[in-house]
This record gives sequence, C-alpha cells and structure tokens, in this order.
Amino acid sequence: MNKRNQVIYWIATIWLALGMLSTGIVQLIKMKEEQALMSHLGFPIYLLPLLGIWKILGVLAILMPKFQLLKEWAYAGFFFAMSGAVYAHLAIGDSPKTLFGPLLLVVLTVISWYFRPESRKLTV
Repeated sequence: MNKRNQVIYWIATIWLALGMLSTGIVQLIKMKEEQALMSHLGFPIYLLPLLGIWKILGVLAILMPKFQLLKEWAYAGFFFAMSGAVYAHLAIGDSPKTLFGPLLLVVLTVISWYFRPESRKLTV
C-alpha cells in the first residue's frame, strides 16, 4: 500500500470510528435528543441501545488488527445503518441539512473500506 492510500485510509477510519463511537454512546445511554430523533423518524426507542452496542462493537472490529470477516460485517453494518438513516430522513421529508451526518458517515465508511490495507481485507 502506498503512503497516500495509507494516509487516506487512516484519516477516513479515525473519523469514521469517532463518528460511530460518539453516536453509539449517545444511543446506548438513550439521550433525550436521540430519543426525540428516533421518535421523529418513526423508530421505536428500544432500538437505541442495540444500535449503540452494534456501533461500538463495529468500531472495535474495524480498528483491531486481523479478524477480516468481522471487519467486512462491521463495514456492511455501518453502511446499512447510515444509508438507512439517510433514507428515513428522506422518507419523512426532513430538510437536506439532516442528511449531512449520516451521508458523511456513509462516505467515510466507503472510503475506509476501499482504502483498507491488504492485511485488513478478507481473502478467499
């Protein structure tokens, strides 16, 4: 892996990890603002701790060395969760500014996944 790709990977991965960790903690502790957002989107509040735990575990999976299959699942989970958030906001007619956070996390997920080093890729 060349130096440029390595820098791109780590910048995207660190920002992705920070974004997922922070939102995961907010969901895990069921902050009032997060409960209001979930209600606004039409999702049950009981999903918050589950989403929070999955995000935190996903962050651990993408940052740990090895465990390539687990990394693939974590990246897929991040992509589905954040693209689902984008869709939910669009479906209820929210303003475009509400898409910034989830869209940014989708983009960071794709960049981190695409630029990951060979040692972090699943080999078949």
